[in-house]
Amino acid sequence: MTKHTPTPRSQEPEDVQKRDFIKGLTAAFLGFITLFLTIPLVSYLIPSSTGGSDEKFLKVPNFPTLGTDKPTKMTTVEDVDVQAFITTKVVYEVWVIKHAADKATVYSSLCPHLNCRYNFDSTKDVFACPCHGSVFNEGGKCIAGPAPRPLDTLPYKIEGGELFVQYKLFKAGIPEKVEA
Repeated sequence: MTKHTPTPRSQEPEDVQKRDFIKGLTAAFLGFITLFLTIPLVSYLIPSSTGGSDEKFLKVPNFPTLGTDKPTKMTTVEDVDVQAFITTKVVYEVWVIKHAADKATVYSSLCPHLNCRYNFDSTKDVFACPCHGSVFNEGGKCIAGPAPRPLDTLPYKIEGGELFVQYKLFKAGIPEKVEA
């Protein structure tokens, strides 16, 4: 008579199937977590195909209705900044002096001294920075204060009567106009 040796419990077909299922489930879960963490990292490392605000011309609303030769602060130049999965609405401010339907001067709203926001004093016809007392004429030239250079002009184009501005940031506190 042959002696029958019992199969260890861990080797029974039902246990093997359970073990394989749990191994597969664990591998799928770890693969999902790896993918979930890798996509944002790769998105961050690869530059977006839309380019930055340095390449875009943004529409300045209400340009056709502006009066001529009067500095006007425009606050609704909007853009969308995308960093990986985070989308942020960005609102830029610019100063616009419309000279004619097809000619304008566009200034950044940041003082070249320390990037404070300056205002236009219509009683004296000058731009005045409240932070450290820099004063600029309508042509952007510094006529008083510590600002090391004139107001920063921005590239623009006028198409179909509408103004489009290429918004840029410049380094503050230096005599040269250098993009930040």
